[in-house]
Amino acid sequence: MTMQSPNLPVSFAPDPANERLLRNAFGRFATGVTIVTAPSSDGPVGIVANSFSSVSLDPALVLWSVAKTSRRFPYFEVADHYAIHVLGVEQSALCDGVAKDAYALRDRQLRANADGTPLIEDCLARFECRRMAVHDAGDHAIILGQVQQTEMRDGDPLTFYAGRFGQVAEI
Repeated sequence: MTMQSPNLPVSFAPDPANERLLRNAFGRFATGVTIVTAPSSDGPVGIVANSFSSVSLDPALVLWSVAKTSRRFPYFEVADHYAIHVLGVEQSALCDGVAKDAYALRDRQLRANADGTPLIEDCLARFECRRMAVHDAGDHAIILGQVQQTEMRDGDPLTFYAGRFGQVAEI
């Protein structure tokens, strides 16, 4: 059996039989990491998302996407207000906790804004949003929000690449 060099490209047409390959290809795009929070009747809920992007400066719009199969989807599909927290590298343990448990924030002392949205402190940036639209996008939904309030600080971002957390290295 001939071993393929790790530097040779793998070419394929996406289909359900090779979903893992497609996930791996998507994972070649390094991203920042966010936690999105929303109030709910079950207490503060959070979800880790790396599908965050700015959309517009005027008006200030952002988007993120969530899998429709996620048990957390029903909370965020209907949340009129939510906050997107851009994480610093020192917040990786918080990220792991929220990734494993939608209710991991219940035991933390969180401040809520005027809309009742739970806010995580000391993030690199936070965008407090009002939901503008939810768009169907295959097995995900794209949630578009108008930014109502923003906070930011200096620091090193938590990153995600090829299924692993990391940080930015200067070159």
